[in-house]
Amino acid sequence: MSDSINNSTPQFGTAEYASQTASDRCRVCQQPMGGTYYRVNTSRVCASCAQKMESAITLDNHSAYVRALAYGVGAAVVGLVGYAVIAILLQGWVISYMSIAVGWMVGTAMMKGSNGMGGRRYQIAAVVLTYAAVSMAAIPIWIHFAPDRHERKQTQDQKFEEEERKFGNDAGQQQPDAQPAPTAEKPRIGFGRWLGTVALLGLASPFIQLSGNFLWGAIGLLILFWGIRIAWRITAGRRFEIYGPFSDSPAAST
Repeated sequence: MSDSINNSTPQFGTAEYASQTASDRCRVCQQPMGGTYYRVNTSRVCASCAQKMESAITLDNHSAYVRALAYGVGAAVVGLVGYAVIAILLQGWVISYMSIAVGWMVGTAMMKGSNGMGGRRYQIAAVVLTYAAVSMAAIPIWIHFAPDRHERKQTQDQKFEEEERKFGNDAGQQQPDAQPAPTAEKPRIGFGRWLGTVALLGLASPFIQLSGNFLWGAIGLLILFWGIRIAWRITAGRRFEIYGPFSDSPAAST
């Protein structure tokens, strides 16, 4: 081997290569592949990298899925808070394009948690988390603007009462002894029931918006579907098909 390296005289009995081309190197580790290689999809890789990839494919187990869920839940919470904060800062003008960002965040986080593993169960989880994050963002928005709505309602009630007193004096004089009907106390709702009701309203918020403004509600649903589709595509993962081994040794000369 050392004689053939030190000897600069051309050897016509065997083929010599001046330099290795890119196809002679592994696409993963960029090391020379030698005489044996594998194909991963359409890329040529060395035997060591092919073995590592084959081992990684089998790592799609319960722990990888749990890590993906944990990362996805974290991303969904961040997306929910970000969506709500932006809507509150813009005084109620909800930027529906945030749904796309939430879908991307959830899908990317899940793939990070699973070390690149994807599949149908990852996709379903990403869809659920994306929809939940976007829809439940309506709850803190409603809570923030609830005092303003209550104040506007009180103002409207006061105006209505003033109009009643102004135009209803005759009716009041005819029945001076009439007493106002006592108002029935509303039953108190437990915290668990209240929380469940609020959660259901939050999950239904994308469709509730249709009743307020059908056009904007429909646009919001369309963009939400777009964000869900992004999360679905990201968590599909990349399917690796490994073929080989193949021999790349030059044919011996006669």
